[in-house]
Amino acid sequence: MKKAVNIIILCLFFTPAFAQKIDKNVVLKKVENVDAYVRKVRVHLHENPELSGKEVNTSAYLQAEITKLGLPITKVPASTGFYAVLDTKKAGKTIGLRTDIDALPIHESTVNLKQQKQHLSKNAGVSQACGHDGHMAILLGAAKILTELKDQLRGKIVFIFEEGEETGSGIDPMLEVLKSIHFDAIYGNHLKSNLQVGKLFIREGAIMAGTGTVAFDVVGRGGHASRPDLSINPVFAAANILTGISIAWNNQLDITKTVTLGITQIQGSEVYNVIPNKAFVGGTIRFFDKEEAEKSFDVIRKVSENIAAAHNCTVRFHSQHGIYLYPVVNDAKLTQFTREVVGQLYPDRVVTDEEYIWYAAESFTKYSQLAPTVFVFPGIKNEALGSGAEHHNDQFDIDENALQYATGAMVQFAVKYLD
Repeated sequence: MKKAVNIIILCLFFTPAFAQKIDKNVVLKKVENVDAYVRKVRVHLHENPELSGKEVNTSAYLQAEITKLGLPITKVPASTGFYAVLDTKKAGKTIGLRTDIDALPIHESTVNLKQQKQHLSKNAGVSQACGHDGHMAILLGAAKILTELKDQLRGKIVFIFEEGEETGSGIDPMLEVLKSIHFDAIYGNHLKSNLQVGKLFIREGAIMAGTGTVAFDVVGRGGHASRPDLSINPVFAAANILTGISIAWNNQLDITKTVTLGITQIQGSEVYNVIPNKAFVGGTIRFFDKEEAEKSFDVIRKVSENIAAAHNCTVRFHSQHGIYLYPVVNDAKLTQFTREVVGQLYPDRVVTDEEYIWYAAESFTKYSQLAPTVFVFPGIKNEALGSGAEHHNDQFDIDENALQYATGAMVQFAVKYLD
């Protein structure tokens, strides 16, 4: 009996390192030390952007940085996406930390909202106009810190690098390879242009909209523009359909469950004197309520088919027509936990104001098929610097001071969740 008591006392005095709490000051110091690296990574990725599904050099660069940390990499088949695992070899939870890796087909302006930009894309017509360069740098910085803290952690961390968020090309292949891993939670972040630098938006519930694609042809009969009476002009029919949809939108959808309609394309003939056989109509909807979104597509169908018939035309819906992504919904319990632990690291910097809920859509929503998820918005707006232009705008720019807060929040989440 005395021997057993001695063993217990020894265990209390010689507690393994991984059971020690990682103090917030340790995290803050690690973030400070890695900040220059994170900024350097962001600059490289900003200057060398690649389009969705074509992030070959980007992926190679990211994999090289992960390899330096000694982490094994698993590539997603037929994709530029990949993931890497930090395995502490100690029993515990498994979490995912995710970034997107693609850029946009936007020619970057040399100025932001106030002055010349410090860093510009070297790839004409392509730019990091949504902040994905920052997301990648944040995840690499977090991976670097967490690898250094490995001996004090337990469980596994999966670093997820997703191809083609802007087009959705990479999410389903990524989910396919990740489904064999049992995740307890998945964390992501997105830099936010209308939120001040140093602030972090962490709110439970729907924080980004779902989206659907509007894509249909109005089919008539082409002919010479000099005799429209001998043709069936689908352009006039398409124009009337859009008018009809806009009227029905205001009068048939629930105004308390906002569904936005953004028609961006109407395409008929390419020349002046030819009536086309068909006219294409394209755009998107954004929503937070699934049932109202489904109702909106029913409105589009009924209005377009009936007005087309009145013009002796028909309507042919494309395969992508319909709901594409559901809203990003933060798990309540996980979000409350995240808000608490990040608030411990950065007091008075966490915000929950409804004004920062975003009508953009994100493929991150699909990770909720694997585990509870939380998506955090670190602010990048700085009037003095000129950052704060809307995402997907050629003047978009970030204040790199935001990266430290995003990196710290991600590391703090991982450390505390695995504790």
